[in-house]
Amino acid sequence: MRLKTVLQVTRAPFFASLVSSVLVGAAIAWKEGSFHPGYLLLTVLGIICVNAGMNMGNDYFDHLSGNDAINSELTPFSGGSRTIQEGILTARQVLAGSLLFYIIASVIGLYLSVMRGWPVLWVGLIGMFLALFSNAPPFRLNYVGHGLAELATGLGAGPLIVLGSYYVQAQRLTQEALCAGLAMGFLGAALIYINEFPDHDADKAVGKTTLVVVLGRERAVQGYIALLGGVYAVVTVGTAMGVFPYTMWVVLLTLPLARKSIQVAMRFHSDTPRLIPAMAGTIQLYLANAILICLAYSAARFL
Repeated sequence: MRLKTVLQVTRAPFFASLVSSVLVGAAIAWKEGSFHPGYLLLTVLGIICVNAGMNMGNDYFDHLSGNDAINSELTPFSGGSRTIQEGILTARQVLAGSLLFYIIASVIGLYLSVMRGWPVLWVGLIGMFLALFSNAPPFRLNYVGHGLAELATGLGAGPLIVLGSYYVQAQRLTQEALCAGLAMGFLGAALIYINEFPDHDADKAVGKTTLVVVLGRERAVQGYIALLGGVYAVVTVGTAMGVFPYTMWVVLLTLPLARKSIQVAMRFHSDTPRLIPAMAGTIQLYLANAILICLAYSAARFL
């Protein structure tokens, strides 16, 4: 399989968001004096493999359901990798690749559990469950829906990754790492949520009851606003109460970008081509907030 095909089917550009959550956990530990670069690299590799396995698995099961085949509102951020639809790979090849990435992630997770502590195993098992069964039977969280899929994504992208990354470095769990994980979780949920808008018709046709399907695109915008608002609520309250260092106020610099994305979503929720800037803006928010949190903890170590 060519590298270009691997990058396409795994949707590699999206790895950056989850990797940034890993770095947030590591930055908190580094501020406290705990940092092990080798374990950090393994954590990053493990998260990339889980994400690749999930993306390929979603492609496979969305192919079986016919979801991707009938989805006509495609964007660079939604609608799957299209490798099966374009005849680049067979469905069986995509499934095999997904399982291979999950196996690699499991080996890494077991190694880190042995070396750093068994809580890593439990965090990893929950994360693997949420990733594997987002579309796969028998649980099919995206089809149970009514907020469960968005909650699972937020939990996986935020608290699980941040706490897991922090524990690998510091070998303990803290309220501070949990709260930082909540902020990243709101961002992760917002990212998957805004990407559900273009998929509304196809998801509804195959029985996926995402919140966007349940609420309808116009009403669902309020959920997007609430998720982004949750990010700044966690940061503001956490910093004011002393859970976070005062340097975390720097995260509020991303508020104008959040406002712009919200305005686009409110105006073009049902116009997919014009909604794309909000989708891109949400990814930018995810990465910008993660970078600023890492910088905030780096500055807090020296101030």
